[in-house]
Amino acid sequence: MSGPRVGLLGALLLLCLAGCVTSTKAPLSRFEFERPEMGLPFRVVLYAPDGPAATNAAEAAFARISDLNSKLSDYEAESELSRLSRSSGSDRWVPLGTDLATVLVTAEKVSRASEGAFDVTVGPLVQLWRRARRQRELPSPDAIATARASTGWTNLVLRRAGSVWEAQLLRPGMRLDLGGIAKGYALDEAAGVLRARGVKRFLVSGGGDMVVGDPPPGLAGWRIEVGVFDRTNAPAPRFVSLRNEALATSGDTFQRAEIGGVRYSHIVDTRTGLGLTDHSLVTIIAADGMTADAWSKVVSVLGPERGLKLARRFGAETLVLRQPTGPIEELQSAGFARWLEPKRP
Repeated sequence: MSGPRVGLLGALLLLCLAGCVTSTKAPLSRFEFERPEMGLPFRVVLYAPDGPAATNAAEAAFARISDLNSKLSDYEAESELSRLSRSSGSDRWVPLGTDLATVLVTAEKVSRASEGAFDVTVGPLVQLWRRARRQRELPSPDAIATARASTGWTNLVLRRAGSVWEAQLLRPGMRLDLGGIAKGYALDEAAGVLRARGVKRFLVSGGGDMVVGDPPPGLAGWRIEVGVFDRTNAPAPRFVSLRNEALATSGDTFQRAEIGGVRYSHIVDTRTGLGLTDHSLVTIIAADGMTADAWSKVVSVLGPERGLKLARRFGAETLVLRQPTGPIEELQSAGFARWLEPKRP
């Protein structure tokens, strides 16, 4: 009787051991990668079981960003965006690829909601302002008027033709610039690539904007510093904790020009044709990178009084530091506080 019993117990023991082996997961290690894409340093931080898995996932994410740059860049002469811009004023409907259509449809929604404060047809004004920043000389009123004649978000018309989106640029000389939204889309897509490869714990950033997945092992979220304002009397920077969310920051801290004693941002106000002058830093937290990226520009242009309320309607929460004149102002939307760490005494 003892023989069969021992055999049965041994079999059960083997099954238990097999179950333990299959349920054990390899520990995750932190890996970090960086590469220039879209004219900016892009960074991928991820947790993976080994180096080859991490490298393959990061390479795939960078490849997706590079692919999007070849389609959405206004610097690349043969990008899909540039070819669309060259069709302006021709009365032609141009079929759009999936990526460009996704970005332009979202851009139109933001433009409509913000009454043109967000405008991807701003290309002629951006070109004019880039030249002004290099030469340290304001563009003439005539030059601004000429550039503005080739802008206007309502002059970019979109329609569905079966399963394909088409676009038409109504005015001659139009040039689209996706600098206020394409980076956020690229971060979203890179995050999608990582998730598809089984990487759940990651941070993808480009030029200060970022999309994060699940937090690092043992932590509640990714700890990110915000509110770094370049004034000696500025409020101390704060920290937010993010998981499966996006963050974007816009302002003149790094890209600006001083002309005639006035500090101008690289963000162009389509109403004036010039860079913003209120010296602001806008931080947006949203569910995805494209929303955060676009609405950080809207709040920058509209200002906090209008911008914060409008952004909240689209699920974007905002922190603003600005100094148009006098003391520094710090404002935030009602929902932003839930990500903030308490201020230290």
